[in-house]
Amino acid sequence: MIIRAVRSFFSYVGGVIIILTEGFKNFHRIPKSYRLILNQILSMGISSLPIVVLVSVFAGMVTCFQAAFQTKAYVPELYVGMSVAKAVMIELGPMLTGLVVAGRVSSSIAAELGTMKVTEQIDALEIMGIDPGRYLVMPRIFSGIITLPILTILAEIIMILGGLFVSVYGLDISPYIYLRGVRTNFIQIELWGGLIKSVVFGLIIGLMGCYHGFQSKGGAEGVGQATTRAVVSAMVLILIFDYFIARVVFA
Repeated sequence: MIIRAVRSFFSYVGGVIIILTEGFKNFHRIPKSYRLILNQILSMGISSLPIVVLVSVFAGMVTCFQAAFQTKAYVPELYVGMSVAKAVMIELGPMLTGLVVAGRVSSSIAAELGTMKVTEQIDALEIMGIDPGRYLVMPRIFSGIITLPILTILAEIIMILGGLFVSVYGLDISPYIYLRGVRTNFIQIELWGGLIKSVVFGLIIGLMGCYHGFQSKGGAEGVGQATTRAVVSAMVLILIFDYFIARVVFA
């Protein structure tokens, strides 16, 4: 049992490294594949935008309310905006956006590539001399790296505005005090650290979708299982790498 688990683990890691290598070794072909990449960026961004906006609004609102509740009668109202901004830039923005997009995009990639795998379309590409790494893997990984930071910046802005709405209409804090708090004690590494996280999360989302899509087998049932594994793997890896990146960047 233990030997089988160890063997499965190393097989999984090896397969992921192979897919990652296939994606990176074709990065020099990005200028020739700009149409594929642009289509993937638009697909990932537009499809994820409504849920990202919805989650961000309420995440910002509840973060502001909890910050005010925890600090009430202890610290000035100025620090409500500061608490929201720091929580959003350091953790909530990249984390929530990564998890939401992982659920939407990793499943979509795995389902698309899984269907191509079980219907032998990927084999047909290889027979025609088309490299699946360049045509399928690289555009999706690179698009994830580009798209997630953009969505993260948008999510952070919406979260801060959601906190502003609650502070004005729910906590009787003036917009000036809240926005002044947002600017108080601003440290650039907090913003850049969150964006570094989003770049890694975007890589994970594209990578997990591609890997599990290529591993699909057994017809429609196999595609469904691959889709589920892609989402779970992406979310777990996002949580793991969130910790390690935080330890390195904010040490």
